[in-house]
Amino acid sequence: MMTRRALLAGSIIGMTVGRIAASSAAQTFEVVHSDAEWRKLLTPVQYAVLRQAAAERPFTSPLLGEHRHGTFVCAGCKLRLFSSGTKFESGTGWPSFWAPLDNAVGTTQDSTFGMTRTAVECTRCGGHLGMCSMMVPSPPACGIA
Repeated sequence: MMTRRALLAGSIIGMTVGRIAASSAAQTFEVVHSDAEWRKLLTPVQYAVLRQAAAERPFTSPLLGEHRHGTFVCAGCKLRLFSSGTKFESGTGWPSFWAPLDNAVGTTQDSTFGMTRTAVECTRCGGHLGMCSMMVPSPPACGIA
């Protein structure tokens, strides 16, 4: 049973490759660290995704095949983000969820690559979690309002 699975952020919500255009740096978060502290706390991949809005290569996340019952948490601050009951197979190559837990995630608009997308971030530390993708099969890829 998975109770607290550290989330390799950026590997969720049927995301696409990209960077957050509206930076989280302008917002205030409960968990704040210096760049050097984040680098010590996170693996290189986690740092690139959470703090630089990078994306893992599709189909490489160990969480893609994770099917145990439990809760997915932010790798940066351990905030509970998603129930395993909302995880679904999107076919995108990244773990996908159709709804976050209450007050767990926020969104910003990303306009890189000539398109407008919704970037998803942790409400406690501002870590980048991925992109909403409306181009995946049902259930809806982004139940975030």
